[in-house]
Amino acid sequence: MSGELRHRMRGCLLGGAAGDALGAPVEFDSLSKILARFGPEGIRRFAPAFGCVGSITDDTQMTLFTAEGLILAARDGVFPERSGTVRIVHRAYLRWLRTQGERSRHPTFGRTSEGWLSTVEALQHRRAPGNTCLEALRARRMGRLEHPLNTSKGCGGVMRIAPVGLALSAADPFRLGCELAALTHGHPTGYLTAGFLALVIRDLAMGATLEAAVHEALEELVRWPSHEECEHAVRAALEQARAGSPTAEAVESLGAGWVAEEALAIALYCALLAPDLVGGLRLAVNHGGDSDSTGAMTGNLLGVKLGMSAIPDDWLATLELRAEIERIADELYDACASPSPESP
Repeated sequence: MSGELRHRMRGCLLGGAAGDALGAPVEFDSLSKILARFGPEGIRRFAPAFGCVGSITDDTQMTLFTAEGLILAARDGVFPERSGTVRIVHRAYLRWLRTQGERSRHPTFGRTSEGWLSTVEALQHRRAPGNTCLEALRARRMGRLEHPLNTSKGCGGVMRIAPVGLALSAADPFRLGCELAALTHGHPTGYLTAGFLALVIRDLAMGATLEAAVHEALEELVRWPSHEECEHAVRAALEQARAGSPTAEAVESLGAGWVAEEALAIALYCALLAPDLVGGLRLAVNHGGDSDSTGAMTGNLLGVKLGMSAIPDDWLATLELRAEIERIADELYDACASPSPESP
C-alpha cells in the first residue's frame, strides 16, 4: 500500500495543479467566449495564463501552504491534535499572504519563517487571490467555527483543502477540513464543503470508490448544523451524474463555482463521469465560471483516485512548480501518511 499511496498523493496534488493550470486561462470567461477562442470543444490543453503556459493560480499556491502547515505540525509533534494544527496551518497561510505582498495584523505575522515554500521565487507572485482569503488573513485574529470572521461561502476555503484528506493520521478529516476553511470563510456552507471534500479525498486515498466516498461523506455532513445547502448541491451533482453523458450545460446547471457548494458539486459531477483524468479536467473547466477552482478540485479527486500516471507526461513537463509539488506530496506522505488508529 505504501508505494501506491505515495503515487496517489502525488497524483492528488499534481492533478489539482493540472486542473488549476488548465482552467486558469478561461477563468471569468463565458462558455461562448471559451468556445469562440478555442474551438467547439473548448480548451483542451494548457494555454498561456499569467504570461506562461502551465501556470498555476492561488488555488494551488494555498493548497501547497495547507500541506506545508500539516507537515510542520507533524514534525513539531502537534499533529493530529486539531487546535495546534490549525494554528500552525494558519501561520503557513500568513507566509502565503506575505508572498502576495500583503501584511497581516495578526500577532504572529513576521514570526513565521519556518518552512521552505515561501522561499520559492515562483510563489512570490499574485495569481488572482480571493479577496475573502486576503481580508481574513490580514485580521488580528483567526477565524473559528464558533467565532467566524465573516459570512463568506466563497470557494476559497474548499479549493485548498485536499491535503487534509491525504494526511491519514488525522482521526477526523471532516472536522479538520472545516476548521481550516473557517480560518477564512465563516459561512457554514463555506466550511462544510471543505470538510466534505477532505473526507472524500481520505476515502479515495484508502482505495474506496468515488460513489462510496461521497455517500460516506453525506452521512457525516448531515450530522452538522446548517448542512442543507451543501447536501442539496451534492445530491444535485449525483442526480446529474445519473442522468447520463456529461455536457457543459449539465455543469452549468450546477452553478458557476464561485461559491463553495457549486464548486464542490461541479467537481463531484465531473469526477463521477470522467472517462479519465484528462477528460474530467476538460469537462470541469469548460463552463462560464470559476474554471481554475473547479478544475483544481476535480484534479484532486481524479488524481488521488487514479494516481500520478493518469496525468499526461507532456502536461507534467510544462506544469509550473511540478518538482516542488512532488516534493511537498512526498513530505506530506512521510510526515502524515500513517493512518490513525481511529481512522476507517
